[in-house]
Amino acid sequence: MTVDVVNGENEKVGTLELKDEVFGRRVNAGLIWESVVHANAADRRGTHATKNRAAVSGSGRKPWRQKGTGRARVGEIRNPLWRKGGTVFGPQPRSYDYSLPHKVELGALRAAMALRAQEGALVVVDALAVEDGKTKSAVALLNRLGIEEKVLLVDVAPDESLARAVRNLPTVALVASGRIRARDVISATRVIATSAAMERLQTTLS
Repeated sequence: MTVDVVNGENEKVGTLELKDEVFGRRVNAGLIWESVVHANAADRRGTHATKNRAAVSGSGRKPWRQKGTGRARVGEIRNPLWRKGGTVFGPQPRSYDYSLPHKVELGALRAAMALRAQEGALVVVDALAVEDGKTKSAVALLNRLGIEEKVLLVDVAPDESLARAVRNLPTVALVASGRIRARDVISATRVIATSAAMERLQTTLS
């Protein structure tokens, strides 16, 4: 598979050969699903909490003696059976992250990139840069490239001025080629990558 390489004015300046072993395979949707679920789980804050009988407010004194009153035995007013008592086995702060095999992550990224390439939603540019770091310059660059939908920008080492220019655009995400995940690719309608980033990705995913 061969794709055109364009510049910032959307003019063809060359071509890039995409390896069939990476971009020509059948798309494995199951791997993409596993990677997206893992990424979503890792991003969960997990700050939910409930108070157990040790944390709820109230005295620890025994309300009445154990026997002889005719009432049920009770040890403290913070008993979970009582109103305003502690919660039994309630949610506590924890991490939802879990380990996923590295081969699964690579396979999911390979499948996601292949899907975008086969859809014609992959744009390769010679460079991604905005000199003045202004948002309107980034918008003008995307307009020249004919991009109006949600887009993912990929570079080997993202330019700091470009990052400053696109950080206020809700439909634009910028990521380094070494940190890209399948969820990043699937979340975007179009993917714009530099030729250097594509070379690095092809080496990694081969």
